[in-house]
Amino acid sequence: MGIVMLWTAFTGLSEQGWDISKAIATVVTFLKGYFLIFACFLLPMWNRVRVAVITRAVVWMTSGYLISLTVQITLLFLGLSRAFSPPWARFMPGNPLSFRVNAATFQPFFGIPLPRTPLYMPDPPILGICGLLCFLICLGEPNHRLRQLGMAGSLSALIISQSRLGWICLPIALLIIALFRSPIARQGAIWVSALISLLCTLLGGLTLSELLNKPLTVFTNARPASSTDREFVVRKTLEAWQESPWLGWGVAHDSAKWHTFEITLGSFSSYAGVLYLHGILGFVCLITAIGSTLWHFLLPALRGNLLCKKAFASVVALSLFMEGIPLSWMAVYFWYFLIWLGAIISQQKQEKNSMKKLENFSPI
Repeated sequence: MGIVMLWTAFTGLSEQGWDISKAIATVVTFLKGYFLIFACFLLPMWNRVRVAVITRAVVWMTSGYLISLTVQITLLFLGLSRAFSPPWARFMPGNPLSFRVNAATFQPFFGIPLPRTPLYMPDPPILGICGLLCFLICLGEPNHRLRQLGMAGSLSALIISQSRLGWICLPIALLIIALFRSPIARQGAIWVSALISLLCTLLGGLTLSELLNKPLTVFTNARPASSTDREFVVRKTLEAWQESPWLGWGVAHDSAKWHTFEITLGSFSSYAGVLYLHGILGFVCLITAIGSTLWHFLLPALRGNLLCKKAFASVVALSLFMEGIPLSWMAVYFWYFLIWLGAIISQQKQEKNSMKKLENFSPI
């Protein structure tokens, strides 16, 4: 996926005329996106990193979330909360707004003004996905008190981010883990079909499309302005992709004007963004990468491996969350999760090698 990203990006740059700033931005995006993902997966293969060490570190990090959020919300209610830009934002290249330290603010959620903050991240939904992934990692902490502290910090981050996708993905991930522990998981498709049919019957003969539109309407009404912006930009992104479907545009060459804002195409959904930037070829590579990762965790999970159950559920949650934010933009904020996945894969390989040695061992 990284190779396709670089190839299509530099092809797009050559067709549009070389721009040094765009070329540097492309390289930086590659390094903090797909290359970072690859490096985090590969690191535990080179230098053994134990899953327990990563879990304990994430627990302490999420306790820091809890402290930081408590301070921010206290300052908000005291009226002392204010965003600011550090002095070096004037001299560093790039958009100065990317260095802005955002404070908590009141934002309407289902029409009710509630506290919301991105903490020290550029967008609140990124804090939501970090809280979600940290919660799933913290489930593996053996110390009861530390586990509760880590889960409290993770849930606080998820709640205060007001991330609708995060709130939906958490119960889905927990449901997947629960299904792996039950023999009913093997008959999941039958049970889901029966439950959908039952709901349609009980709710007055609704069709399947009407049943699916009900939660979508609730999801949209939580922050209607944000949903409208997202839908508009994604639609414009897909319209632009259709002009160059196979290899995409390589680099963003256009924007969507929404009221007084100019929003770069591909800014929201990962899937729409990959189609727009890297075409069908890049999209196939992305889906193949996600699918192969899920398949790697699925078989051990079905055999009862608890770590692989959590890893599979978390990758499913991340795949759903990618519908809302570009993966190459937010991956740098949960690098520890990628190393955690790589450590699980490394541990699985070590266990397989140990089993093969035992099988090949023959006493003299």
